[in-house]
Amino acid sequence: MTHLRQIMLVELRRRNYAESIIHAYIRTVEHFSRRFHRSPDQLGPEHIRQYQAALFTRWRLAPNTVTQRLATLRFFYGQVLKRGGALPRHRIRRRFCPYRRC
Repeated sequence: MTHLRQIMLVELRRRNYAESIIHAYIRTVEHFSRRFHRSPDQLGPEHIRQYQAALFTRWRLAPNTVTQRLATLRFFYGQVLKRGGALPRHRIRRRFCPYRRC
């Protein structure tokens, strides 16, 4: 187990995250680093933008899934690597619905 993975596991367990969430977070960081064939601590904001674009275009993931994956990377860079400003925040634009249930 790598040093970064160990730190991430400790941080996630310290915050009492569920095992399924821990597994999803670890898998997301692995997927991100494999995409660029580098360790995640060597990747920066430009790589994150490219990864986000690939999630939408290449893998055609839903906006909520992309949001979850970006939240994982925000946690990783903010809590594990202590690089809080590495990720820009984005918002998903939702359609306006005048009815109660849409």
